[in-house]
Amino acid sequence: MTAFAALHHADTPLLLPNAWDHASAAALAAQGFAAIGTTSLGVAAAAGLPDAVAATRDATLSLALALGNGPFLLSVDAEGGFSDDPDEVAAVARELAAVGAVGINLEDGRPDGTLVPARLHAAKIAAVKSAVPGLFVNARTDTYWLGDGDGEGDGIGPETDARLGAYQQAGADGVFVPGLTDPARIAALVKSLDVPLNILYSPTGPTVPALGDLGVRRISLGSLLYRRALGAALEMAAEIRAGRPVGWAAPTYAEVQVLVQRAQPSGTSSWYR
Repeated sequence: MTAFAALHHADTPLLLPNAWDHASAAALAAQGFAAIGTTSLGVAAAAGLPDAVAATRDATLSLALALGNGPFLLSVDAEGGFSDDPDEVAAVARELAAVGAVGINLEDGRPDGTLVPARLHAAKIAAVKSAVPGLFVNARTDTYWLGDGDGEGDGIGPETDARLGAYQQAGADGVFVPGLTDPARIAALVKSLDVPLNILYSPTGPTVPALGDLGVRRISLGSLLYRRALGAALEMAAEIRAGRPVGWAAPTYAEVQVLVQRAQPSGTSSWYR
């Protein structure tokens, strides 16, 4: 078992924050996060590209190259693998592993609101595991994200169940069901799985400790940090324009310069507190 896989089997769930550039990843690492993911929305938006349409292959690989040798374990959000050809998805996985990534997130949702056929997504997973056996594949299904995942009562729904079964059989090391927040359904899903369950944190859903009690082994923040950072920038600009005092903490120029250095200092600066 790799070090990254072991984090999915620890006593407490893996809280995986998602970075969108070198500085955000370095800042999170300085806070003690042993593993960091990337957010496809953040990477796409920072590059002026749309998310989930396979437009960010180069930007994603470039960021992985910058982060792969950092003082943390890196998992990369690769949308749907940037292709519907399993061999091409496997090639992406090889490139990510070559620059130091230890995990990849592959989703079955399409930007038009439909789902990739389960057999095709399973083939992508199998191709990646064949090409890079040690790369942790987190297989994401968007059944709940698209609003059609619920079954009857506390059930998870036949489509979700069938897809996750196919992805596990194809070799997925973990499964990811964003949009699922109901505690009873989460608990039912955990019991039905042979691999760790990843849930997307929601400010209106269960807390991290509560998700851990339900059996969730990985909790992702997705694009939340990127969107909050963007929101904070807009709020500060509005406060300054209105002539109101600004009391929010921000890193200094020198502290940001430190973040872009390869060697990260121990400890944290005052603005982190």
